[in-house]
Amino acid sequence: MKFNFSILMLLSLNLLVISGCKQTAKPIEDVVLPATVSTSAPIVKAASTSNADPKNFPFDIQLKNVKGETFNSSDIFKDNGKPTVLLFWLTTCRPCHMKLAAISPVYEQWQEEADFNLYAISGDFPNKYESFVNQTTSKGWKWDTYWDMNRAFREVLPGQLNGYPQTFIFDKDGKLAYQDKRYRAGDADKLLATIKRISQG
Repeated sequence: MKFNFSILMLLSLNLLVISGCKQTAKPIEDVVLPATVSTSAPIVKAASTSNADPKNFPFDIQLKNVKGETFNSSDIFKDNGKPTVLLFWLTTCRPCHMKLAAISPVYEQWQEEADFNLYAISGDFPNKYESFVNQTTSKGWKWDTYWDMNRAFREVLPGQLNGYPQTFIFDKDGKLAYQDKRYRAGDADKLLATIKRISQG
């Protein structure tokens, strides 16, 4: 009887341990690419990208700034006859920060060399909004930066923003003219050349 009782006790303890190991599924978050990741052809023309013709620019998307103020993208994105560059990034994405860091010191010079609008849009989850505020404030970027609070750009842009950073350029008529993905050294210079070409087109 003592032997059977011991076996029953062990079985009961095992069942308790097993039942206590259940975990709720964690929310799926964006994959953060390592800094060394690049593609053999990181610069992609929008014309060669499937479904790369979003016709609703400047869209109807709610955006929030570092002050907590909410705006609509149709009110923010300027309709001034200039190309518009949208830089999509994540607070946890190292290549994103490398790309923005490469553009930041030359941005004002770019503005003298080409006539364009530029906005940086964070695609972070709501629990990263505070990080978005802190990082944006500390960087001192000269361009306007917003948080896509509902992550709605994934629904209107080709490729659904699968992978960061990504850049989209809309020409002066609001047509998607260019798209690139990820970052590697030298891409900032290529981006400026593309902005110049589109602004002169």
